Amino acid sequence: MTITFAEQIGAKIRIHRLAKNWTQEQLAELSNTTASYVGQLERGEKDVRIGTLEKIAHALDMSVYELFGDEKEAFLQEKTWVYESILLLLKHNEQKQRQAYRILRELLEPSDPK
Repeated sequence: MTITFAEQIGAKIRIHRLAKNWTQEQLAELSNTTASYVGQLERGEKDVRIGTLEKIAHALDMSVYELFGDEKEAFLQEKTWVYESILLLLKHNEQKQRQAYRILRELLEPSDPK
């Protein structure tokens, strides 16, 4: 599975937006875009223009440079399957993410012998 640049940037935008507990609508308002456009960016469906990326980074109170990576992310990218799993989860809504987490937990944690 190859992750596109648009998907990587979109996932980073989503991670930083969720860290602030913002909706796509809130980020769109602060970055002078639309919620549907933010959603398309987060899913990697649209390539972002540098001017828009600057607006989004500013709204998130960070630099464009910070959106391109950090040490924690570099560590995750070394483990390709972990990083791609995270990006895959981020493409889905919270309900699907929680469902995937429950399935993964069921597979990996020993059952409680009651």
